[in-house]
Amino acid sequence: MTRKKKEEKEPQKIPMYDFQGEKVVEIETKRLRSFVGHPYKVLDDESMRLLTDSIRKNGIITPLIVMPTREGNYQIISGHRRKYCADVLGLEKVPVIIRTMPDEDSIISMVDSNLQRQSITYSEKAYAYKMKNEAMKRKTGKRRKTADGKLDHFRGESKRTVEIISDQCGDSPRQITRYIRLTYLIPELMEKLDIGELSFNPAVDLAFLSEEEQRWVLDAMDFAQAAPSLSQTHRIRDMSRMGTISEESVKEILIEPKKKEAGQITFSKDQLRKYFPGDYSPEQIKIEILEILDQIFK
Repeated sequence: MTRKKKEEKEPQKIPMYDFQGEKVVEIETKRLRSFVGHPYKVLDDESMRLLTDSIRKNGIITPLIVMPTREGNYQIISGHRRKYCADVLGLEKVPVIIRTMPDEDSIISMVDSNLQRQSITYSEKAYAYKMKNEAMKRKTGKRRKTADGKLDHFRGESKRTVEIISDQCGDSPRQITRYIRLTYLIPELMEKLDIGELSFNPAVDLAFLSEEEQRWVLDAMDFAQAAPSLSQTHRIRDMSRMGTISEESVKEILIEPKKKEAGQITFSKDQLRKYFPGDYSPEQIKIEILEILDQIFK
């Protein structure tokens, strides 16, 4: 009878140094894996090139945060951009902090490590909020199902988790719920939102439509060479809710001339900038003002 060889344990890694009270070790880049479902884009843009130049000159100052996988590799929780730069520079090893934690905690940590970045797209924030919301509900064991068996992210127990996220991230619970709803957009409309060809509030309306209805809107936008206004998406959503929507009716709404709403009030940028962070876009300022008014008059 042959005896089975005992599995060889990986030799214990000797810490290089301490970083904020945690041990830092070196891991081969080929053993690092992206976080499953990572919602943030890793783009070869100007900020990435600046980060690459910094790492070339100074090395990786802030270690990556990783967790072990069953296959013997490591999943990145924080540091996807640094890993990308390391690959560009041909670095074979990078400094990391290894943490072991439940899946839900790793998702929350991954989302939080990127959520406060200055340059974050609507889609990144939407999917990040969705991942964190679902992880928190799994963690607390409060997942409610709708009549058709799907998870309900917008009612009941979900309210408590979005309030917790709101306390941590700054957006109101209602705004977080609206971001999560954006994840129901078809990819083409989500891209238009990200690049500024579709505004946030109309996009939230469109996210309540079926995939087929959204494609009607997309085709109508291409035909009319225009994005729908909020009043137009309200009408489209109402038609969808009442079952009277059609491809032709959507096109008719999109090609009609947009009327300037009576009694429109405008403010200059200088009048509003002192009340909001400097990196807020006009759309974000508008959303925040509406949120504040909702809180005052609800």
